[in-house]
Amino acid sequence: MSTIRRSRRKILATQVIFFLTLLVAAVLAALPSQPASAAVGPRTVVSLTFDDANTNQRTAATILDKYNLDGTFYVPSGFVGAPGYLTLADLNALKAAGHEIGGHTMSHPDLTTLPSDEVKRQICNDRAWLSQQGFAVRSFAYPYASVNASVKAMVSTCGYNSARGLGDVRSPASCGNCVLAETLPPADAFETRAPDQVETNWTLKNMQDLVTRAEPRGGWVQLTFHNICASGCDINVTPAVLEQFVSWLKARTADPLRNTVVLPVGDAVGGAVKPVVTGSTTTPIGPGVNGVVNPSMENRDADGTPTCWMKGGYGSNTANLTVASPGRTGQRAGRVAVSAYVDGDAKWLPRFDLGGCSPTIAPGHTYSLRSWYTSTAVTQYAVYLRDDNGAWHYWTSSPWFASATAWTQATWTTPTIPAGMTGISFGLSMFNNGTLTVDDAAIYDTVGAPAAATASVAAATPSAAPRVDRAIEPQVPTGVQD
Repeated sequence: MSTIRRSRRKILATQVIFFLTLLVAAVLAALPSQPASAAVGPRTVVSLTFDDANTNQRTAATILDKYNLDGTFYVPSGFVGAPGYLTLADLNALKAAGHEIGGHTMSHPDLTTLPSDEVKRQICNDRAWLSQQGFAVRSFAYPYASVNASVKAMVSTCGYNSARGLGDVRSPASCGNCVLAETLPPADAFETRAPDQVETNWTLKNMQDLVTRAEPRGGWVQLTFHNICASGCDINVTPAVLEQFVSWLKARTADPLRNTVVLPVGDAVGGAVKPVVTGSTTTPIGPGVNGVVNPSMENRDADGTPTCWMKGGYGSNTANLTVASPGRTGQRAGRVAVSAYVDGDAKWLPRFDLGGCSPTIAPGHTYSLRSWYTSTAVTQYAVYLRDDNGAWHYWTSSPWFASATAWTQATWTTPTIPAGMTGISFGLSMFNNGTLTVDDAAIYDTVGAPAAATASVAAATPSAAPRVDRAIEPQVPTGVQD
């Protein structure tokens, strides 16, 4: 190639570069100017969530309101208004302040252990009740973070937009190889990834680290709180530490270069509020039908607890509830051993739920309660009722039944069931030092009930006086957490 030809090509290339430079400069000049403080980092979304509707979460709301940040409060609707839990007025105040109300089932069971009909009632009816109170319910949290494919599908069926799991984002003491944040939109909207729940031993830095580790790449960080108290409660953060974290977080969101924002879960995930779906209803006990599920405790769950039964009790005493063998019939019976008794009681009860285990009853009817027992001390029935909102209440107790060394059937007819009550749970209780064994429980509508096998054996004194101090007993299972 000649020297002249190479020179011409070089000049042409230089001219092309020159004209391209002018074109780019003209395009940039036509664009709107950007402020010097524009956000440059990837977006990080933080959601502050509070589970179980504990009364002390009012403190959390006060702190969030002070810094003009909104959170998500996951509410088991059957707990609303019970001692130690938020009231409907509290929930309305949260809504008015801009916070989100999410669903957490009606009575906080492990959904993976329940039949599908009960799962649907727990999830759908919880959302339906909250919706009826005027809340826009889009977000759900699994009790105990326990979930499987069928439970996830039911959450979607019930109209939720998302559901939170726990433990799939790197946390202070676990999941070291996990992701640093969930994505938005989430990889799986019905099992969104989140760090472990905030534990009592977490420090302010532990919470801050969840945010600062996520910020370089962005994403979504959900923090899960339970109790907001300085002492006397578990799974807690103190009000002082929570406020320090919220204050730090607010300052972080004020810096546009960080591009960090705080949003309720529903706003982070997005989507419209879907129509309400309700679960199936259960029918009251029919004539001659025993309404107790697994009456002889022969069937057991994976943890060894008799299927459809739960441990109940309150007060100052040492109670040991076990499964004895053999029973009056079959291989199993429920045993209650109490020592160091000061007050309260202990007993086995049909599980508090929405009808999968607890017998369904009809207002205006009376019911015959029956259970075979042996006992070293007097015993009596403690009776609980479920209202049509799914909440459980202590109702009444029977007269006392005498101690018995041989299997004896305790029978008692309830008073008339009050209006608005739809379910019942009952059990013989031990309210002394001693041992009680129970088997073959039954409940019949008194209309069409079969004859009892034996006559009831009443204690000598006070044969007709039910105990009245059970009004102080908690109305929901103790130790609720995720």
